[in-house]
Amino acid sequence: MSLRPSEREQMRKGNYKQSVDAEESRRRREGQMVDIRKAKREESLQKRRHVGFAASAAGAVAPTGHSSALQQKLEGLPALVQAVLSNDPNVQLEATTQFRKLLSIERSPPIEEVISTGVVPRFIEFLTREDHPQLQAVWALGNVAGDSPKCRDLVLGHGGLFPLLQQLNEHAKLSMLRNATWTLSNFCRGKPQPNFEQVKPALSALQRLIHSQDEEVLTDACWALSYLSDGTNDKIQAVIESGVFPRLVELLMHPSASVLIPALRTVGNIVTGDDMQTQCVIDHQALPCLLNLLTNNHKKSIKKEACWTISNITAGNREQIQAVINANIIAPLVHLLQTAEFDIKKEAAWAISNATSGGTHDQIKYLVAQGCIKPLCDLLVCPDPRIVTVCLEGLENILKVGEAEKNLGGGDVNVYAQMIDDAEGLDKIENLQSHDNTEIYEKAVKMLESYWLEEEDDAMPSGENPQNGFNFGNQPSVPSGGFNFG
Repeated sequence: MSLRPSEREQMRKGNYKQSVDAEESRRRREGQMVDIRKAKREESLQKRRHVGFAASAAGAVAPTGHSSALQQKLEGLPALVQAVLSNDPNVQLEATTQFRKLLSIERSPPIEEVISTGVVPRFIEFLTREDHPQLQAVWALGNVAGDSPKCRDLVLGHGGLFPLLQQLNEHAKLSMLRNATWTLSNFCRGKPQPNFEQVKPALSALQRLIHSQDEEVLTDACWALSYLSDGTNDKIQAVIESGVFPRLVELLMHPSASVLIPALRTVGNIVTGDDMQTQCVIDHQALPCLLNLLTNNHKKSIKKEACWTISNITAGNREQIQAVINANIIAPLVHLLQTAEFDIKKEAAWAISNATSGGTHDQIKYLVAQGCIKPLCDLLVCPDPRIVTVCLEGLENILKVGEAEKNLGGGDVNVYAQMIDDAEGLDKIENLQSHDNTEIYEKAVKMLESYWLEEEDDAMPSGENPQNGFNFGNQPSVPSGGFNFG
C-alpha cells in the first residue's frame, strides 16, 4: 500500500498537530475563535462602561452630531489642560471630570489626543490626593488603559499602578471600589500582555477584592486574575501563591454568570500549568464544582469552558485522571460528547482522549464502560481535522488496551475493535483513508493494519491482497485490471 506523496509532509507539519502527545495534550487557551470570543466580550465590557458612565454624566457627548460636538470638545483641550495643571482644587476637579467625559464617549473616544496633551501623569498624581479629583482620575485612567496595550503600558510606565492600589482599601466607597477595580482589570488585560513584574503587585489587592459581596467588583477582579494567570507557569504560580484559590473555587458556584465565567477562566488557566499546579485545583475541591457546571442548566460557553478545564486535568498524571473519575465527571462528559453542540463536543473529546492517553488500562476500561466509543466514532466525520485526530488517538489508545486484554486472556478477539465496528466506527476509519490530511490518512491506515488487517486476511482467499487501501465488510472487490465501462 502506497502512502501519500512526500511533499504533503511539510504541509502536515505546518498545519496540523502531529499527535496528541503528552506535551501538547495540556492546552493553553488558544485558537482564532477563542481570541475572537474574548475580543467580543472585552469590547462589550468596554462598551458597557462607556455607555453606562457617559449616559449618567451631565454634558457627555451625545451620539447625535457626534463629529461636530467632538471637534468642539477637542478645540477646548488646551484650556482643559491648563485647568488640570492649575492649583485650584475646584478647577482641577471640573477639568478632570470633562476629560473623563471625553474619554467615556462610546464611539471612537479621543484617547490618543488626550494622551498627547500630557495629562496622564497629572491624573496619576491626583490618585494620591484626598479630595475629589480621585474618582474622576481613576475613571479617566481606566478608559485610557483600556484603549490598547500601548496606552495601558503608557499609564503603567508613568507609575499608575501603586497609587491606584492605594484606593482599594477597606475605607473606600463602593463607587471608588467599582471604578478602581475596573481600572485595575484594564491595567492587567490585553495582548501583548503587560510586563508581569509590573502588574504582579496587584495580586494582593485582588486577593482581597474577590471577597467582596458586590457583583461588579467581583466580576472585574476575576477578569483581572484571568488575565494575570494566562501565561507561563511562573505567572500561574504567582497567582496560586497569592492565596486566591479557595475563594475562586467558591465563585465557581456563584449565581451570576458574569462572575462565574472569569472565575472559571482563571481556574482553567491554572490547570494549563504543571502537574503540581493542576493538583492545587483538585486539592481545593474544584472538581465537584466542575461537575455541577457540566450537569446543570448553564449556558453553552460555560459548559465549553468547563470541558476545556477538565481536558487539561485529564492531561495530567494517572492520579489526576482518577480524581476526575472519582468525581463522577466521566458520564456527564460522555453525555455531552453525544448530545451537545459541536463546540462543547470538541472540548469533551479532548477531555476523553487525554484520559485515554495517560490513563491506566483499568481507567481506559472504565471510560469504555461509560460509553465513550460511540460518540468518539461519530466525531470521525466532523469537519475539524484536529478533532478527528484527537478522536482517532483516543480510539487507538482504547484499541491498545483491547489488544492487551485479548493477549492476556489468550482469546482471538479484540473486544474493543468489535465495539468500534458495531458503532460504525470501522466504516468511518476506512473512509479516512481518502482524507486530505496526511496525518489522518496515515493514522487511519495504521489502525486498520494493526487491528483489522489480520481479521481480513483470514477471510481472504489465498493469494489475494487488498488493493487501493483496505476494504472491510461486504464491499465489492475491485477487479485486478480495474473496471471496464463500455
